[in-house]
Amino acid sequence: MLRKIIKIEEEKCNGCGACATACHEGAIEMIDGKARLTREHYCDGLGDCLPACPMGAITFEQREAPAYDEEAVRQAKMQKFGVKLPCGCPGTRSKAIKREAATVRSTAVPSQLSQWPCQIKLVPVNAPYFENANLLIAADCTAFAYGNFHNEFIRNHITLIGCPKLDEGDYADKLTQIIANNNIKSVKVVRMEVPCCGGIENAVKRALQASGKFIPWQVVTVSTDGSILE
Repeated sequence: MLRKIIKIEEEKCNGCGACATACHEGAIEMIDGKARLTREHYCDGLGDCLPACPMGAITFEQREAPAYDEEAVRQAKMQKFGVKLPCGCPGTRSKAIKREAATVRSTAVPSQLSQWPCQIKLVPVNAPYFENANLLIAADCTAFAYGNFHNEFIRNHITLIGCPKLDEGDYADKLTQIIANNNIKSVKVVRMEVPCCGGIENAVKRALQASGKFIPWQVVTVSTDGSILE
């Protein structure tokens, strides 16, 4: 049938995943670092994903597409978030599961992230939180590789993360603007030991040089087994 449906321009997509999160129907998936409309019959054409995209990569188009299948969406949500009762009726998670989830949440270590967004590509070059900030610039993988990352690195820092292998372009220009236009107290770079992480370290070096400022900075390297390399 001919109907209104979203269109994602892959070349504009920066892989942030905001559209996939905003799509309540689950029509969008992240594949190989790009957002893709994988279930056309899940897309209701209302466009909740449009304002979530920081790159303007999503628009509407009128074209042949399967009809919106509300029942399929409902079934998918039920499988993801709930269970069926013995009678076959849709039900919610059991009280025991809910209690277990509540216990996990209550004992979870609190996040130390103090600002949003934190992706280098998405942060503004000027923001109040940059004033007198201790800046942490970290490779994406470090927070997953090092178990105490929040308390040891993010705490009391303004955090910027990125991956030079996955992101297009160079971080140096934007980091230069952030450092030059704000009162940054210190810069800490946390990278993985893998060679591709050298890109984020080099970008910070060039940004510090181009800013014309003398700011204390250091580099911490995390190994793939989760330890800190001296």
